[in-house]
Amino acid sequence: MTQPSSHLLVTADAYDAVAVLYADLFRDALDSLPLERAVLAAFAELVRSAGGGPVVELGCGPGPTTAHLRDLGLDAFGVDLSPVMIDLARTHYPDLRFEVGSMDALDMADGSVDGVLSWYSVIHAPPQHVRSYLAEFRRVLAPGGHLLLAFFESEGDPVTVFDHKVAAAYRWPIDELARMVGEAGFVEVGRMLREPGEQERFRRGHLLMRLDT
Repeated sequence: MTQPSSHLLVTADAYDAVAVLYADLFRDALDSLPLERAVLAAFAELVRSAGGGPVVELGCGPGPTTAHLRDLGLDAFGVDLSPVMIDLARTHYPDLRFEVGSMDALDMADGSVDGVLSWYSVIHAPPQHVRSYLAEFRRVLAPGGHLLLAFFESEGDPVTVFDHKVAAAYRWPIDELARMVGEAGFVEVGRMLREPGEQERFRRGHLLMRLDT
């Protein structure tokens, strides 16, 4: 596997340092997020209808969203830069596969998965690196496979860095990110944009895309 870029190593170290606290805080986060659960359910249904092959969550952290995909009937596994996060994921979900890896250089064969989930993980990529991430997502997806991106939306502003509590992160205009993903060879299936809830600061964006065949 190619050595991760410096910003990825910084991000991995930052998440290693807070992994146990992060796992405790977010293990049941989806329970109170009905719109997010609906988007994940739509993603799962599309993957199943297209053949139901493996799905990878990139930036899986301690694994609860990967486990949710499993509960939705998908053959899901997770990849994360943080070794501590992966250790926690393997402990909490011993029936699932989790691997340490960099999502800009995945140790995966071309066209080997039917779905890619990036659940608030691409937010840590500097804007100039996002196209290379998308190219890697496209490489590992089978023709007709689906990509689901979750991110913080910039609310009319251009791409904006913000004070994420763990590592440097960016908010994206949903139209701009959708256009960039389209240029990478994907077709938009749908999107969901919701307002911030109680104790949330920013709108949440979700893009559901299909690899153009």
